[in-house]
Amino acid sequence: MIDFAIFVVSMAALIFGADFIIKESEKIALRFDISHYVIGATLVAFGTSLPEMAASIVASYHHKSDMAVANVIGSVTFNITLVLGIVFLLSKKMNPKRDLFNLDSAWIVIPLVILFLMIQDGVVGRFDGALFLLLMVSYLLFLFTSAKEALNAEIDEDDVDVKHFKWLPTIALLAVGFVLTVGGANFAVESGSNIARSFGVSEWLIGLFLLAFGTSLPELVVSIVAARKGNAEMSIGNIIGSNVANFSMVLGSAALVNPLTIDLAASKYDLYVMVAASLALLFILANKLYNKAGAIFLLIIFALFVQNAFAA
Repeated sequence: MIDFAIFVVSMAALIFGADFIIKESEKIALRFDISHYVIGATLVAFGTSLPEMAASIVASYHHKSDMAVANVIGSVTFNITLVLGIVFLLSKKMNPKRDLFNLDSAWIVIPLVILFLMIQDGVVGRFDGALFLLLMVSYLLFLFTSAKEALNAEIDEDDVDVKHFKWLPTIALLAVGFVLTVGGANFAVESGSNIARSFGVSEWLIGLFLLAFGTSLPELVVSIVAARKGNAEMSIGNIIGSNVANFSMVLGSAALVNPLTIDLAASKYDLYVMVAASLALLFILANKLYNKAGAIFLLIIFALFVQNAFAA
């Protein structure tokens, strides 16, 4: 079917576009001697959330609230259960030097609490969206003030040729990245809607799985590469940062475009799984289960998430 081909191509455009933006942003940051910690915790974590942001904003613009909200819930759940599950499964040994539980666990809980308070009326409105963006500011302040607890080597300078930095190609590639990301998001949402209609499934399910899985691929790639290089903090920090960005930037921006409605009864199980995944991550951080035991724990939650969605 033509819509499947369009969806695959558009998701590829989304991911490649985000990759261009991340790499060129890293060059600019390193050109001005911005610390590795700040680059990794902001550009990498937030940059890998660009596909989710573009997809949810476009969905909101087209008044597809289900797809916009489900993309965020699905992405957060995928990031924790599937991405970290695979990372823990593939990594031989992870010994983070950073005390991730004491320093970062609050940022797993705070966005969830705010979201649940917001959605009790079934709407994430423009005021709620502005508050979420304010949460983003709060998180950035936290990152900059805790920079002394720096994560080591989030960015490989061998991959970022600062000596031959030139503004013109960097700006051109940034522009190409934004065009691919926004254009890919637009076609992904439209083709995803067509797929949903042709199979008689809801746009919520398309957003929850097709869109969320596709837009979570950058987090998966970045986290696996970081883990294989021995950067355990980077792998886990990228997921925590990406999830904060999903709630604040992604949902906040989408709500500013158009208020987002959410059917609490229909989405109850998916919301519960997102909370369960977040609590599982807290448990793993507290007990330092960065191993295959932790991986199995997370992948079981992922399997239950998938089974329930497709059994419904």
